[in-house]
Amino acid sequence: MSLLTEFRAFIARGNVVDLAVGVIIGAAFGKIVTSLVDNIIMPPIGLLLGQVDFSQLKVVLKAADPAAKHAEVAIGYGVFVNTAVQFIIIAAAVFLIVKLVSMTQRKEAETPAAPPAPTTSEALLMEIRDALKAKV
Repeated sequence: MSLLTEFRAFIARGNVVDLAVGVIIGAAFGKIVTSLVDNIIMPPIGLLLGQVDFSQLKVVLKAADPAAKHAEVAIGYGVFVNTAVQFIIIAAAVFLIVKLVSMTQRKEAETPAAPPAPTTSEALLMEIRDALKAKV
């Protein structure tokens, strides 16, 4: 079997396609959460705390020196706060999705399975039995 044939078989498996779809949806969901945090959640919180833009919060370790062409050295903890809020939102969403899926699977497992259909020989024997009962 050639390498190309093995690769095609690998890609054609359902798990790989499902994983690819999950990654693409996850990336899109990440962008939505980033926008939600940066544009909707953090501005009101910043306003409540005195018109603070969290993404600009930082501790300057060394100021910029334009004459020496040195950039500012700073710890950007505001960006970290935004990222932490994004993580919490994504983690909560994933938790709720997993909980919903597990509840659905549990309900499916609790549903009793239908009894198996009788085999042809069993069906024939039941017909003979019913015919004998009807004659008596």
